[in-house]
Amino acid sequence: MRRCLPFLLLPCLLSAEPNDLLKILTEELQRNFETLKQKADPPPYFLAYSVTEQETSSVSAGFGALQSTDKRTARILDITIRVGSPQLDNYHILRGEMPQFTPGAAIVLEDNPNAIKLRLWRETDRAYRAAAERLINIRTNKEVQVAAKENSDDFSTEKPAVFAQVPEHIKVDTDDWAKRARKLSAYFRTYPAILGSNVTIRSGREVKYLVTTEGTRLVHGRPYSNIVLTASTRADDGMDLSTFETFSAGDPRHLPKDDEVKSAIERISKELVGLKTAPLVEPFVGPAILSGRAAGVFFHEIFGHRVEGHRLKDETDGQTFAKSLNTPVLPDFISVTFDPTRKTVGKEDLNGWYAYDDEGVPGRPVNVVEKGILKTFLMCRTPIPSISHSNGHGRREPGAEVVARQSNLIVEASRTVPEAKLKELLLEEVRKRNKPYGLYFQDITGGFTNTARRGINAFKVIPLVVYRIYPDGKEELIRGADIVGTPLSSFARIVAAGDKPDVFNGYCGAESGSVPVSASSPALLISEIEIQKKDSGRDRPPLLPAPPLTVRQ
Repeated sequence: MRRCLPFLLLPCLLSAEPNDLLKILTEELQRNFETLKQKADPPPYFLAYSVTEQETSSVSAGFGALQSTDKRTARILDITIRVGSPQLDNYHILRGEMPQFTPGAAIVLEDNPNAIKLRLWRETDRAYRAAAERLINIRTNKEVQVAAKENSDDFSTEKPAVFAQVPEHIKVDTDDWAKRARKLSAYFRTYPAILGSNVTIRSGREVKYLVTTEGTRLVHGRPYSNIVLTASTRADDGMDLSTFETFSAGDPRHLPKDDEVKSAIERISKELVGLKTAPLVEPFVGPAILSGRAAGVFFHEIFGHRVEGHRLKDETDGQTFAKSLNTPVLPDFISVTFDPTRKTVGKEDLNGWYAYDDEGVPGRPVNVVEKGILKTFLMCRTPIPSISHSNGHGRREPGAEVVARQSNLIVEASRTVPEAKLKELLLEEVRKRNKPYGLYFQDITGGFTNTARRGINAFKVIPLVVYRIYPDGKEELIRGADIVGTPLSSFARIVAAGDKPDVFNGYCGAESGSVPVSASSPALLISEIEIQKKDSGRDRPPLLPAPPLTVRQ
């Protein structure tokens, strides 16, 4: 199950004197690889060391008071070792199994050769033993079980990459941030119905080091900053309600000013207060408009996960599009690109950009759907029958194995209408289908999807703000709706697109952990969408009134 939640470098040659950590990794890589090739049986044919260095500073405040401050730095080591051959190795996917060799290991923050090499030596020995044992099991498994339908190689050959550019340290004044977080979070106090709220300001950078026996030598990374607003309350029937807003930027100086953040706090607070007394939905099937943000999440869940190429190696996966290359899968006015090289859409920074993926392959734009026709899949270095090379989408959270993952999903429409016209088209669909109303999904928090054959190959997308739109144009805020359905039927019902793209930034959780992603889309009109009712909960709102506000002198 995949669950997703809300948030370029110019090339330069590696200098003659690489930084200390890269040099330490390279020396120990060469020593361990040569020793294993000579003494180990079976010998490895590939070894890679990856270190992810994470620096983060953050402050959080609620209702005008500081809740926490945090500043941390960590280094996580991941080792990839392959034994056998590229045609059949220890990463070969057995039925229903995903190999896991690199739980990740913390290493020292200082570039101390003795401490780092000692850890590399021990972790390499552990990883090799697990790899060799698994290869034996794979070979035995292939002898006693029926032949697999999928027989592509296990590892692709890619050109080694050499690149070094370290993002600058993010300098922050946590005292100034604390004052700002207190001030902003205090605005929530003017809404007594809100039971909980938080303002978090966060900034940091991630630096990735990668050395491989193929010759790849990489140092690269990215800075990141965000302001996250959250608020929650409870309806009289016990239903928990929440909403949020996130502002993302690469540089903290590009985050919005206080006036813009205050406006967002007022908007989501009013929406939340409205949701508290809004009528509860009943299950419904009918026409709907998805805002650009909502449509981006919709595509990420029901489409993006199903074009991650490694799923075609697993016979237990539903493989929705396995036989669909060069055939229509979306309306002919819709195209979909995944582009990790793109840093903005309009004025919005994108969260899913990177220079190189986690296997050292350069990120590149991948036109997955052109005018409705499926052209390719997102690929890591795990080949599939129709595609033998990576297209720069091998990704992971430190401590997990690399698989094909989404980056910046960009939905584009060749035929668009103004958003006011989109509402007119919605009402036409309402009348044509003899429905009492249509739906408008203004904002969505995320969702999850099941791509396995076992169980239902379906999705759920979780809206935050939903309106009924009646034939006379009246709009009514409602609560308690989840979008549900199956992917192929949902794609076929996209009938129109708006003319303004919007962006959803977040993090996506799947087999290789949580990775930053973005989804950009225009608003979409869908002729038929299904919603189901959320669980209403059991606890009532507080019996006591909120304490009166006091003014501090």
